[in-house]
Amino acid sequence: MNTRRIDRGLRRAHLALVPMALVALVCYLGATLWSLRISLSSSRSFPVSDFVGLAQYRRLFSNERWLHSLGNLATYGLLFVAACLVIGWLLAILIEREVRIGGALRLVFLYPYAMSFVATGLVWQWMLNPGLGIQEAVRRWGFSEFRFDWLVDQDHALYTIVIATVWQASGLVMTILLAGMRGIDADIWRAARIDAVPAWRLHLWVIAPMLAAPFATATLLLLTGVAKLYDAVVAMTQGGPGTASEVPTKFIMDHLFGRANIALASAGAAVLVLSALIVMMPLFYARARSNRRNA
Repeated sequence: MNTRRIDRGLRRAHLALVPMALVALVCYLGATLWSLRISLSSSRSFPVSDFVGLAQYRRLFSNERWLHSLGNLATYGLLFVAACLVIGWLLAILIEREVRIGGALRLVFLYPYAMSFVATGLVWQWMLNPGLGIQEAVRRWGFSEFRFDWLVDQDHALYTIVIATVWQASGLVMTILLAGMRGIDADIWRAARIDAVPAWRLHLWVIAPMLAAPFATATLLLLTGVAKLYDAVVAMTQGGPGTASEVPTKFIMDHLFGRANIALASAGAAVLVLSALIVMMPLFYARARSNRRNA
């Protein structure tokens, strides 16, 4: 009787997932396939049904602005993911040790992730504006030679976006790693205290390897954020100065709406999705392998 009841519950659960599966197939997979088809045409303002092969892709990779945006995204992604993982891990260690005020600290550090970056990006833009923000405030305190004009400096504008987005996303990494720490056997923590193992050595050589799955999950989420980076760039720099902070999504949106070239924009979107899959597949495999080992 219990087995029959469990089977009936599983069938109902699977049936409840059908609408979501249909939405995923039609809206996500269908839109992706449609974009691929458009990228093989000569469509401009409106889609047309002709076939020009890989002409749009050749045109895309002969565009210096596109190549520059890919380089910017690679630099941003490396710095963003590394900084978020390190800072999120350190915050998780801090909260795990400060148990009494851990709830308040968790709320403070996670709060930025719940906010829209379109709104908070404007605040960061004001803070980093050399004539209004940090630079001007420090100069008023008497340090007249102080300079922090990265927002308008072509060599540093991209790093301002890294700083702002790391501030927003580190709390998410902290929460994921903290949940992983709470699942570690209490005997390990007790044994470390009895043996007087230094905290840094315990977390670096014992706890961190046990958090491989949470680290992989956090990395996947961060890479997803890297691939769709758009709102932070628009809110803070508009891709400037010049094309110093240009990213692929900005290039795609500009050609889709501003230059009425949906075929070239679709080609860019296809390349971006393919690049994201190539980067994420090893992480998917490592995470699946780790889950099988734990099971």
